[in-house]
Amino acid sequence: MIRTAEELQAACAAIEPASATVMAQAQTKLNNLTKPLGSLGKLEMLAARTCAMRRTIGARVEKKIILTFAGDHGVVAEGISAFPQEVTPQMVLNFLGGGAGVNVLARHVGAEVRVVDVGVAVPIEAEGLRQCKVRPGTANMAKGPAMSIDETVAAIGVGMEMAREAIEDGAEILGTGDMGIGNTTPSAALFAALLPAKVSEVTGRGTGIDDAMLQHKIAVIEQSLAVNQERLDSPLGALAAVGGLEIAAICGCILEAARSKIPVVVDGFISSAGALVAQRFAPHVLDYCFFSHMSAEQGHRIFFEKMGLSPLLHLDLRLGEGTGAALTMNLVEAGLKIMNEMATFGEAGVSEAG
Repeated sequence: MIRTAEELQAACAAIEPASATVMAQAQTKLNNLTKPLGSLGKLEMLAARTCAMRRTIGARVEKKIILTFAGDHGVVAEGISAFPQEVTPQMVLNFLGGGAGVNVLARHVGAEVRVVDVGVAVPIEAEGLRQCKVRPGTANMAKGPAMSIDETVAAIGVGMEMAREAIEDGAEILGTGDMGIGNTTPSAALFAALLPAKVSEVTGRGTGIDDAMLQHKIAVIEQSLAVNQERLDSPLGALAAVGGLEIAAICGCILEAARSKIPVVVDGFISSAGALVAQRFAPHVLDYCFFSHMSAEQGHRIFFEKMGLSPLLHLDLRLGEGTGAALTMNLVEAGLKIMNEMATFGEAGVSEAG
């Protein structure tokens, strides 16, 4: 596990771009299947990109693991969430019991859900929980930095270690998920700091706050950025100042997936904040990311526009947990099944277009 900023920098430097050569080979194979050119649209793109990541036109993603990271946020003391902080550990237990949205969708697509406590405010003793707590929740970022640099690096390291463990267990595709009451607030702060963007553009209603609370939430984020202004000049500094433990772990998960040349499906608004930080550390990480959906959180659209990225699904999801990642894993697998199982014109004895 990484322990220092220097070790993190070295890990990021080891991330290579996906293979353009294999991408071209995969596209050639797709073009020879019994269909008009490009007629399976983004399914073809998913297949070709996955092959480019894996460096083989025989790529498969049968073993799917979603890593759902949980952490609490000191900024909830500012009254920015419709739900109390005790919901975080309650939902962690729900995940472990198989009763949450991510569990249902993961079962539907044949994925395993692993739940990681990287920073829940209270102790949780439960079978199946991966105990990796860096600290019991972040500090209130409206008063000062949410985490120290060392704590932030440690949380990134947790994400990397959990991804590495999943890959060693045979995962061929990873998905990110989150749980943390109040975590749309640090996510919006990271978007504002690193895209950059206006706070009002990237701040939404989270768990369903009203107009007055939304304006208060915007003011709290603006205060947090002002209080931590001198810490925002680097991705690591920004993540420590206005981020979250689970966001840092998601960042680490994405970095390790990219370093290991494994596709990772980025879930929603919170996971995209982790992906943004990861991209600022190592630009090539985006070669290994599939962005699952456009969240109903308004800032997600700004993220995609400014990053020049396109989500795969538009379902008005805003739950997090890894729900969008689960659905999208199915699409990636479908694209690869087309590539691996569909007949070519020659095999099927079908005439090609003139």
